[in-house]
Amino acid sequence: MPRSATPPSSRRRFLHTLGGIGSGFFLTQCKTVPTESTSTGAPLSKPRLPWPVVFKGEARFSKLCERARKENWANLPIPTRTVTVGKALCGTPYGNYTLEIDDKIESPSVNFDMLDCWTFYETSLAFSRMIRNQPHLWSREALLHYIELERYRNGVCNGSYLSRMHHLEEVFADNQRRGLGTNVTPSLGGVPVRRNVREMQSAWKSYRYLRANPDLVPQMAKVEARVSALPVTYIPRSKVAGIESRLQDGDVLAVASQDPSGYTSHVGLALRDGKNCRFMHATSSRSKGRCCVVDTRISGYLQEKGSNMGLIIFRPTEAPLLA
Repeated sequence: MPRSATPPSSRRRFLHTLGGIGSGFFLTQCKTVPTESTSTGAPLSKPRLPWPVVFKGEARFSKLCERARKENWANLPIPTRTVTVGKALCGTPYGNYTLEIDDKIESPSVNFDMLDCWTFYETSLAFSRMIRNQPHLWSREALLHYIELERYRNGVCNGSYLSRMHHLEEVFADNQRRGLGTNVTPSLGGVPVRRNVREMQSAWKSYRYLRANPDLVPQMAKVEARVSALPVTYIPRSKVAGIESRLQDGDVLAVASQDPSGYTSHVGLALRDGKNCRFMHATSSRSKGRCCVVDTRISGYLQEKGSNMGLIIFRPTEAPLLA
């Protein structure tokens, strides 16, 4: 599921909610700049763009940190911790283009003032992982570190647009390979699906950074070819109610789409509600408030649109501590 910019089709109109993607390929002048080290000596990185560009909503971030301290969220297991953060973010306005921050330079970023579906799950998980560290290490730099760990191939942003993973299927595979979680879809009865992923290369003018750097399109075609070759399985929506009891708090729930140009169209978090599992996500639907919400059961949500084919489930784990 790519994060599109100015979508020309109904799927593009939906996917542009996932924010934009940015930067030129292999910008060698954009080196990682070490900033204050943790007590283990591992440096955090300064952003390549000004703080007001890469970190929006500092007041909300500070309040969330204070609440996490007072309520001792750090002692919760990661599934509970992640949904606790997600529920605290509910009500945040939905916003498009939250990652459209520059035409050339890619840098990890976060926006607490508005979230789309991808950044909602990503921010909830990154904050959850950050607060497992000692409170004196909670900072803008630390949160961006955990965003970078999830969002970028091999956990490293090299300043280039293509160092960011633009499809959830690659995010899940890359994070699983690095020990940051497990795609549990196969173990829940997932069935194989194969797509020729061409969305971004075909509609490159709809993406701010491809439009600004059209020489990246052939490289994006190679990325999408690799994504197409990944082994992907999904739970058909008629089977989701039957496996709902096996979903856990904080599972990343990606909605598999009927669209032949990609695998998924939406994403959110699982939230247990007794025997049921509700879908917590950022929605662009005005009837649902156009914000981050705790929605209906995931099995019910999938019935709302004919294009919703089923579900892909990724179960995150703890990330390495800073200290």
